[in-house]
Amino acid sequence: MAKYMVLYYSAASASQLMANASPEQMKASMNEWQKWKDGASKVAKIEFGMPLEAVKHITLEGTSDSGSKVGGYSIVEGDSKEAIVQLLRTHPHLKRAGASIDLLEMISMPGL
Repeated sequence: MAKYMVLYYSAASASQLMANASPEQMKASMNEWQKWKDGASKVAKIEFGMPLEAVKHITLEGTSDSGSKVGGYSIVEGDSKEAIVQLLRTHPHLKRAGASIDLLEMISMPGL
């Protein structure tokens, strides 16, 4: 079974989205995500993950504020990359303006 990291991109940060949402909107959004996960779990193993907040960009030359638009992650395992892509095409995250998703395959390292 292949294992993938799912990165959720958004025009607004996770903390901005949460700060600007009413409790009712937060509950409705989480219900959509849970409903998606329940259906997707029939095809793949889903670890929900967490929201993320960009903090710093670090290089050998120093640090700067991060411009990353990654707002969260999940881990997904499944037999078919195509099936996982199809699941993600129906993800409620994509309903947000400017939202996108990256699917990255986790590659096994020999000897580890």
